[in-house]
Order: sequence, then structure tokens, then C-alpha cells
Amino acid sequence: MTRKIILDTDPGIDDAMAILFAEASPSLDLKALTIVYGNTDVEHGTNNALFLKNKYNLSADIVKGASLPLSGIPKAPVVKVHGETGFGHVQVGPQSRTKLDKRSAAQYIIDSVNNEPGEITLIAVGPLTNLALALQLAPEIATQVKEVIIMGGAFGINGHRGNITPYAEANSYADPLAADIVFAANWPITVIGLDVTKESIFTEQYLSNIKNDTKEVGQFIWNISQYYLEFYSQVTGSKSCHVHDPSAIAYAISPELFSFRKGPIHVITSGPAKGHTLQKFDNITYMTDPWSNRRSHQVGASVNSDLLLSLFRNTLLDFDKSLSSQI
Repeated sequence: MTRKIILDTDPGIDDAMAILFAEASPSLDLKALTIVYGNTDVEHGTNNALFLKNKYNLSADIVKGASLPLSGIPKAPVVKVHGETGFGHVQVGPQSRTKLDKRSAAQYIIDSVNNEPGEITLIAVGPLTNLALALQLAPEIATQVKEVIIMGGAFGINGHRGNITPYAEANSYADPLAADIVFAANWPITVIGLDVTKESIFTEQYLSNIKNDTKEVGQFIWNISQYYLEFYSQVTGSKSCHVHDPSAIAYAISPELFSFRKGPIHVITSGPAKGHTLQKFDNITYMTDPWSNRRSHQVGASVNSDLLLSLFRNTLLDFDKSLSSQI
């Protein structure tokens, strides 16, 4: 049985990898891409999503969402990591907006969850503003969602902390108010944070092999990944990148690849630790415990990286063959 997903995304480079991974998997039914600012602004992100829809004939709806965090203070795109328009050196021309859903991302999420209660999994790989807005408009959706999967946060497991500050991961830092609203809601959340996404690596050779073994998909991934690899080589000294957004898709396909730590989560919303995700994972009763009234969520603690990399590669190779057969 396929899992119906709405992928809430800020289409940059690893987002595109995740989108194609989700579309390629026979285990997933990609219903929509709801777009949020983040790696690039929401206009470029929406254009990138429409480009992927047109290029790969995606049946998923494309829905534009939030352009600003809940604070109303604009967030600068991550040009250093994803380029001016989100796809690195690859320049995507303007796409027709005729295929764009007219609803806001928040309203689309509400309508979809209410129309199919217990069926929709929300996968968020960007700032959590769209999900928070949906909760504010219709808090009852929390009881109607099958699962929420979040690529974001950093909890110090495996020695991994922040990537935008010493303690904060980029998506949580971008809108900590939204992140805290999402983690406070009474819906089941699985967090695929830096604690596990940094445990898997796409090397230049790995991406080159996918390019060489496919006719089209691997070439596109190779083209957009070059800018990404250049950034990582400056930071780590190696032309390889962590597997961030695709790891959330891997969990949706094969959750057995991961192990977890359970407990409620708070997000620091201001000060030098802004965006820091804090999980209470013990069973001790404290005199003062702001976590006690929050639902327990599971945070990724380990991952079978070899199997994850094989899953990504094999899924895309099969997808590329199906595309080739349609030409």
C-alpha cells in the first residue's frame, strides 16, 4: 500500500533530490509540493517546483506558500549553498503559472487532511511556517494527519549540533516560532535531523555513478549538485555532501533504516540559542517541567547509511528506466 504524502519544501538542490526520490518511489504517492521560502525565496522555489513538474510530468499539485517567517522579518535565501535561484549553476527559465493551485499552502494542507483523514503524511524539509499556519487556521488537523516527518533540528546525537549556528539547524532557525508551534501540536512527529542526515554522504563519485548509469535523471542531479559540492568542499575540504532532505524521504519509504530516541520537544525562539531544538528524553519527574504537557515525538538517532544510499540509487535508476520507456 502506498503512502500518500504532501512534501512541504523550499526547492533548492537537495530538495530537488528529495522530490525526485519521492516521485520515483513506488511506495509513495506524491500528492503535492507545498512551497515555502528558505533555500531560495518562495517565487524562485515555486518556479523550480513547476519546472520539475513539467520536466518529469509530476502529477503532484504545486502550491505556493509562505514568503516570510511568522515574525514577519524576511529571511535571506541561502545563496552561498544553493545559488541565486536555488538550483546552483542550473538556471531555470520562467514557468507557466497555469498549473499552480490557487489556494495557499496552509489551506491546501487543511483541505487535503480533512478530505482524507488518517491518510496524509506531511513531510516538511524547509522552514515550518506553512505547517504552523495550517495549525493556526485549523488546529483540529493534528488529529487527522497520519504522520508528520520533519527534516530539521539538531539534538547533539552522534556529536552533531547546528549548521547555521553552533546549536541551531537552518530550518528551525529560519522560523523558530513556527517550529515550536509544530512540535507543540498533538500529532505524531518523526524528526530526521542533522543527527542522522550527517551520517550519510553523497560523494562526488557516488553522484557520478548515478549520472553514468542513467539517461536523464542522474545528469540533472549531477548538474545541480556541482554548486552544492563546491560549497561543501570549502567547508569540509571534501567534494561530498550530507544527505539532508532525501533522508526524510528514505524514512517515509523504509523507516526500518533508522533507530530513534523518544521524548517531547521545545524550540528556543529567541536569543543566542534561537532555533535550538531541545528534547526531554528521560522519565524523571521534575518540579518545573515545560515539556510535561507536550506529546512525545521520535528523533532519529542512527541510520543504516549503506542501505539508504542503495535505496536512493536503485530507486532513481528504476525511475530513469521508466522515463526512458515513455520516450
